[in-house]
Amino acid sequence: MASEVAARNLALLPDVPFDETECEIDWAGPVDLPLGDETAVQAACGIMHVHGRAVGRPTPLAVDYASATAGVLAAQGVLAARIARARGLELRRVRTSVSQAALLAVSQYLAAATTDDPEEPAPAGKPDLCSSDGVRFEIETLDALDWLRFWSVLDADPAAVRRGWRPFQQRFATATCALPAALQETAASRTFIAIAETATATGVSVLPVRDRPGHPADVPAWHITSMPEGEVRPSTRPGALPLEGLVVVESTRRVQGPVAGHVLRLLGAEVVRIEPPGGDPMRGIPPMAGDCSARFSALNAGKRVVELDLKSAAGRRGVHELVADADVFLHNWAPGKAEQLGLDACDLARSRPGLVHAWASGWGAEFGEDPPLGTDFLVQAHSGLAAAIGPDGAAPRPSLMTLTDVVGGLVCAQGVLAALLNRLLTRRGARVDSSLFSAAGVIPRARRTSRGPLRTADGCLLLEAESWAQAAAALAPGAGPEGVEARCADEPTAAVQESLRTAGIHATAVCTDLRALAADPRFGRALGSAAHAFPLAPWEFS
Repeated sequence: MASEVAARNLALLPDVPFDETECEIDWAGPVDLPLGDETAVQAACGIMHVHGRAVGRPTPLAVDYASATAGVLAAQGVLAARIARARGLELRRVRTSVSQAALLAVSQYLAAATTDDPEEPAPAGKPDLCSSDGVRFEIETLDALDWLRFWSVLDADPAAVRRGWRPFQQRFATATCALPAALQETAASRTFIAIAETATATGVSVLPVRDRPGHPADVPAWHITSMPEGEVRPSTRPGALPLEGLVVVESTRRVQGPVAGHVLRLLGAEVVRIEPPGGDPMRGIPPMAGDCSARFSALNAGKRVVELDLKSAAGRRGVHELVADADVFLHNWAPGKAEQLGLDACDLARSRPGLVHAWASGWGAEFGEDPPLGTDFLVQAHSGLAAAIGPDGAAPRPSLMTLTDVVGGLVCAQGVLAALLNRLLTRRGARVDSSLFSAAGVIPRARRTSRGPLRTADGCLLLEAESWAQAAAALAPGAGPEGVEARCADEPTAAVQESLRTAGIHATAVCTDLRALAADPRFGRALGSAAHAFPLAPWEFS
C-alpha cells in the first residue's frame, strides 16, 4: 500500500524526465521489533493508543493510515534525492518505513507525554452529536464566545456549555473530548436544519458526517501552477542533506503548516518562522518542555523565528525582505488573506523571482470563496474518512487523532519539493496548492477487519487474524476465543507473549503509554530526546 501511495503521488509531477531513484519502504525500519503489517505498526508505535483515547482503550484505524503516510514520505524522499543530484550531491537511494511514518504521526502526543511535567490524561469521551432527524454532525469554532452563543440559542444548559468548552477546545491536543451529556441531549432535540441555521447565525461551522467512506471529489493531493520565468539564482551544492543551503520562510499555525515546514527542515532546509510580536501564543500551552509548549516544540524546534506584525506596512515589508533571500514561502492562512495582505504568489515573486509559494489550506476549492472552518475533524466528516476508519457497522465518527492535519502537512511539503525540482529544470517558480481535504483523499478507504487488541492484566496484545484459532488451542483448549480473552485478562502481557511464543504464535504488545515507548531501547534508533522525545528524520539517503 505504501508503494502504491508513493507511486500515485509521484505521478502528479509536471513534465519531469523519468528517473530511477531507488526507494525502499519496509515495515519496521530502525524499530527493533518484528512488525509485519499495518495493524502491528499501529499497535506498537502508538496510533492505536492515541486514536483509542476517546473510547478508553487502544483501537485500530480500519484504514491503512500509517502505510499511506509512509507512501508520502517515500515520495518526498525520492524528490529530495532528485533535487540533491540536480544540485551536485549524488544520492541514488532512499529508504523509509511504515513505523517511522507512524511515529511521525504521533509526534505531538509523544512530546506531550515525555516532558518532565506531563499532563494528567484527559477523561475518555467523544462528541456524538446527532440531530432529532438522525443526522450525525460535527461542529467547529475556535472562539469561546461563538461556542457560547451557539449553544445558548439552542437553549442548552448554561453550566454544561461552560463545562464543555475546555474539552472541546483541547481535543486537538488530547485526542479525547468528554462533552457533557446535556449538550448531546440538546442536539438530539433539534432538527439538523435548525442546528445549521443556528450555526450560521452564531459564526460556528457545522457539517453532516458523511456515511459513505469514499472521497466525494477527485482532487490531486497537491497542484502546481508555474509562475512566469524569472532570474533564478544559481543553486549552491548541498552538504549532507538534500535541501541544505535552501531557505524556507513560513507563516503558519496549528498543525498542518508547521508539519510542512518541519519536514523541509528535516531534509536540510533553513526554516525561518514568522510569528506575531511577542511570539506565537501556542508556545505557552502546557505541558511545557522547558520554556516552550511541548506540542509546539514537536513541530517547530530548530526553526529561526522572526517577529513581524503582518497587519502593518512595516511587517509586510519585512516579509518581502525575508523572501528576497529565500526559496520557498509557506503559509496556511485563511482563504483570501494572502491577497488581502499583498503577499500572494505574484506579489512575492516581484521580490524573489523563482520563488515557490505554497498555500496549505483547509478545503481548497471544495466550498468556494466562503468555506467552513478548514480543520481536521470537519474535513474527516465531509471527506468520508470518518466513515472509513471504524469497523464495519459502526456509526461514522471522526478520529480525534489529527489524521488529516499530519498528512496535509506532508503532502504540502511534497508539493514544495516537486516545485523545487521543477524550478531546477525550468527556471520557473511556482504556486503550490494543497489542502486537508485533498490530503484526506491520499488515505485509502478499503477497510481491514480486526478483532482488536486483547486485554491483559497490565496492557494489551494484538494477535494476527489468522492466529486466533491456534492461540485458543494454546491458551484455552476447547474454550474458543472467549476463553483466550479470559485467560489473557488474568496474566501480564509478557507472560501471555511467552506462552504464545512457545506455541509458535507471534503477538505484538500494544503501546498503552507513550512515555514507556520513548524509553524502550527497541525504539532507540528511531527517536531522539531533548526536553521531550521526538522522531528522528524518517529517511536514509545513500
